[in-house]
Amino acid sequence: MHNRYPHPDLNTLPDDLKTKILEVQEKAGFIPNVFLTLARRPAEWRAFFQYHDALMLKEDSGLSKGDREMIVTATSAANHCLYCVVAHGAILRIYEKKPLLADQVSIHYFSADISARQKAMLDYAIKLCKLDTEIENSDFDTLHHHGFSDEDIWDIGAITAFFGLSNRMAIMSGMKPNDEFYLMGRIPKNKN
Repeated sequence: MHNRYPHPDLNTLPDDLKTKILEVQEKAGFIPNVFLTLARRPAEWRAFFQYHDALMLKEDSGLSKGDREMIVTATSAANHCLYCVVAHGAILRIYEKKPLLADQVSIHYFSADISARQKAMLDYAIKLCKLDTEIENSDFDTLHHHGFSDEDIWDIGAITAFFGLSNRMAIMSGMKPNDEFYLMGRIPKNKN
């Protein structure tokens, strides 16, 4: 499948978008397709990435970066979003330093090599993703039992909700995962 919406020419984008995209390219070695696909609408691009960064880069969270990527990978799989499973699965493998983890989390997280705390987190995220009308106080009690604060539970919910939007935008636009994502974090880098 190819993108349904062609990527705009990088040189025609507003300076703030172009600068951020080039920074990402410098750091990653390539431009993730999400940056170019969404750049066709600069105001929406800015809002999307501002909220993304507020959720995924925040320092004062009871969720690790790996926990956050685990939520994205599991809920994106539940939403059948290939782009987000592949891209965020790559990031998950890197953060957790576990080359098999993203595949386990995206297919059958209950048997993945994760903690009981993380399984409770994903149980809640998947329930919110697929059975949101069935969320009840006992779900919060379970998460509290596993050491999650109310703010952590908010973070789990906000990440799940935000990536529900992201998943649907990726699917609607026909966003294709960059080839680079498929191999990232699968083979440890040489330390020579």
